[in-house]
Amino acid sequence: MTKKEINDKKDRARLYYMRGDSQKNIAVIVGTTEATVSKWVKEGHWEIKRASEKITRPELVNQNLQLIATLQQQVINSENPGEEAKKVTDQISKLAAAIERLDKKTNIVQIMDGFIAFSKWLQEHPALRSPEGIEFIKEVDKFQDEYLDFRFSKSE
Repeated sequence: MTKKEINDKKDRARLYYMRGDSQKNIAVIVGTTEATVSKWVKEGHWEIKRASEKITRPELVNQNLQLIATLQQQVINSENPGEEAKKVTDQISKLAAAIERLDKKTNIVQIMDGFIAFSKWLQEHPALRSPEGIEFIKEVDKFQDEYLDFRFSKSE
């Protein structure tokens, strides 16, 4: 099998993986082994990229806000609010600091959010439904992945 054929299989596998298919199913579809798909997932950081579609920055902020609200309610409902407040103050401070960091910094999740939205827009664009358009989308995805790999390596 040529390098181009392997890369084509890998590209197709990535698309199926990002859409939520199981590694077992992907292996069958693209005609390779589960072990190969698993290797591609690990090497390409596909798990992190797919997770970013499901866990967005605004969702993380909202989850932290909900946790703070729960802790505040815990204090209000306590028989001894003063004592309970002392217990949860540190947790609330840490959650608030996490929210502030999420709101202030452009981080990898935000970059991935932008890439995902752009990729979806490209896939739905009528002018890109031709074989040439699909190849263009694949090229854009490759450059996005290359950039994300660069950012991951800089953050480690």
